[in-house]
Amino acid sequence: MGDAVKKDDEMSEFERDLLESIRQAKAGEYARVSTPEDIVARRRGRPVGSRKAAPKVQTAIRFDPGVLEGLRATGRGWQTRGNDALREWLKTQRTA
Repeated sequence: MGDAVKKDDEMSEFERDLLESIRQAKAGEYARVSTPEDIVARRRGRPVGSRKAAPKVQTAIRFDPGVLEGLRATGRGWQTRGNDALREWLKTQRTA
């Protein structure tokens, strides 16, 4: 009978620990409980199946090594930032 009592004590301790972990997670002490709404709000980009109104065109362009290195050094999204910088520069140029 000693083994049965030991297993009951272990199970009771496990249940207490589990309930404490759940309490801590809900309180945001050690983990965060994410709802489906939280997960959807964190998704990046357009919804699945949607299409961009004016898709970009793939091309080849040559930059000085320092220029390319500087753009890449800005991290993810460097191509978009480069595109935006060129678009702003074009606004300052006179049209013929």
